[in-house]
Amino acid sequence: MLDLNLFRENPDRIRADLKKRGMDCAKVDQLIQLDKENRELLQEIENERAIKNNASTGIAKMEGDEKKHNIEVMQLHASQEKVAKGNQQQIEKKLLDILLTFPNITHSSTPEGPDESGNVVEKKHGEPRQFDFKPKDHIELGTSLNILNLEDATRMSGTRFAYLLKEGALLEFALLQFVMQKLVSKGFTPVIPPVLVREHAMIATGFFPADRNEIYHVNPKLNEDDKENDDLYLVGTSEVPLTMLHADKILDEEKLPLRYVGFSTCFRREAGSYGKDTQGIIRVHQFDKIEMFSFCHPEKSWQEHDFIRSIEEEIMQDLGLAYQVLNICSGDLGYPASKKYDIEAWIPTQQKYRELTSCSNCTDYQARRAKIRYKSTKTGKNEFIHTLNGTACAMGRTIVAILENYQQANGSIEVPKALRPFMDGLTKITTLST
Repeated sequence: MLDLNLFRENPDRIRADLKKRGMDCAKVDQLIQLDKENRELLQEIENERAIKNNASTGIAKMEGDEKKHNIEVMQLHASQEKVAKGNQQQIEKKLLDILLTFPNITHSSTPEGPDESGNVVEKKHGEPRQFDFKPKDHIELGTSLNILNLEDATRMSGTRFAYLLKEGALLEFALLQFVMQKLVSKGFTPVIPPVLVREHAMIATGFFPADRNEIYHVNPKLNEDDKENDDLYLVGTSEVPLTMLHADKILDEEKLPLRYVGFSTCFRREAGSYGKDTQGIIRVHQFDKIEMFSFCHPEKSWQEHDFIRSIEEEIMQDLGLAYQVLNICSGDLGYPASKKYDIEAWIPTQQKYRELTSCSNCTDYQARRAKIRYKSTKTGKNEFIHTLNGTACAMGRTIVAILENYQQANGSIEVPKALRPFMDGLTKITTLST
């Protein structure tokens, strides 16, 4: 959520940033007008309360007409205060509803662009593997090795679901252990969070209202008095519950940054991706993911952003995957992020790089919504912290990259060296091993 003072003091900056994102600027003026009305009503409430309180002073010692007059004045202004308060609450709700629709301010180094076509390649590492045979895609490889079953998953749940079997499942568990071990050694606290959350958690993290259509709603309430239904939401990333770990708290400045690594199943409707990646496990409704999250001092958040990105690159290098780093442009940037990097791995059968991880600096956008602050030794005040997140490992997509890049001419899969200690020394996945 943006600071209201920014609208009061520098609305042109917000307008310019909305244009950079390709968004309408009209609501800036709407919000400024509502803010003006809200402040006027707050002043009116204060005035009515002051007159009411002044009339009540010493009323117990008054008699006759004087007492009667003061009671009438007190009752009149109490009534007017109540009316003003009701109006103010309505305006304040409208104000907040509009404020929640504004995305974060983009960083100056975020490139301007309309959509993913405007993303900028900042770095490439490793050479895409050259094959002396025609490579198979992950679907054919996984099916022939009986480690991936899409047919039965589709029959049971519909499209964009999959069974991982045998060495396919063990490959995920190996990735989990490998990545978790690395991150714990770097000072991250491991967390297995809840994946069902209330609406306020989705709002606090910036996913609502913008991405409401992407989220699964479980047992929605029929009305405000409904006590039977849970009215919960399945998270699309553990970023949500990790953020809420410190919601409404004041953190110790000396202990920052607080770094967590969460492992969870994630759920996404993929409502905006009709027709894209309908086969295989690149884009699915349910997947497991390891997520890094940092509660950071504002003065150090860009350094922290680079640190998180460096870990993502280190994991890619350890797995021996050729990749490129993208600086995500304004038109492709999510609402909470001020700046975001994507790291894409080379997928041989598609002859292009595909996103495996991302890392975002959300500055104080989520902290304002979730009310996460720290006690500043410099100002003596409670200041908003910065939140950052990064994908350590999206299991399905990483497995796709491993299967396709490590395939052999006979259809077997070489196990990356970094994962072998976590697969009981297994070096190859073959029809015999499965």
